[in-house]
Amino acid sequence: MKKIGLIHTSATLVPVFQQLFKEKSVQAEVFNIVDDSLIKDVIEKGRLEDKTAQRVINYVKSAEDAGADLIVVTCSSIGRAVEQAAEKARVPVLRVDQPMTDRAVAEGKRIGVVATLPTTLEPTSDLVLRRAQKAGKEVTLVSRLCDGAFEALMNGDADKHDEMVRQALQELSEQVDVILLAQASMARVVSQIPESEQKVPIFSSPGIAVDYVAALCNES
Repeated sequence: MKKIGLIHTSATLVPVFQQLFKEKSVQAEVFNIVDDSLIKDVIEKGRLEDKTAQRVINYVKSAEDAGADLIVVTCSSIGRAVEQAAEKARVPVLRVDQPMTDRAVAEGKRIGVVATLPTTLEPTSDLVLRRAQKAGKEVTLVSRLCDGAFEALMNGDADKHDEMVRQALQELSEQVDVILLAQASMARVVSQIPESEQKVPIFSSPGIAVDYVAALCNES
């Protein structure tokens, strides 16, 4: 049985991934590493600094030392550091948003990206363009930042956050073929929108990433 290390920047994602691994019957032993100071630093500085990136790389090394056969980093804002860590690691290291991005590139030419943090919007948008280039496909990217939504969520006003995200999704659905949610925290908003109102596919990274991991585990 494979051993999978999950690295999170929010403790709230631990039960989310536990549930997904259970629902999708992934045959693997899973352990978690959590440090929310990573995302706090990125938000405070407005970017991923080299010092913070090195800490991410260190956590990946720690997960590898713990015996992980596969490592998944569940935060999109630190994606650049994850790719740097992957170059040095002896085991596969996955950005949580890569499987989602690859699926979007395969399914549409006009791709929308919605985020509530600029520090997540930029790396996810960049990943879409690079994965499209690797796939040899030209895509048009339409980005939408729900400015103030993340702060509302952190201040306990989930309703305001959800309404801002819902509005952005409805507006973007008129302009694109597929929409990506740059943050896992936005996924619950999709479940609130009736399927009849979902005009285009809306992808969230956790479920698609776990599908990808499940496929790898089943191959072995």
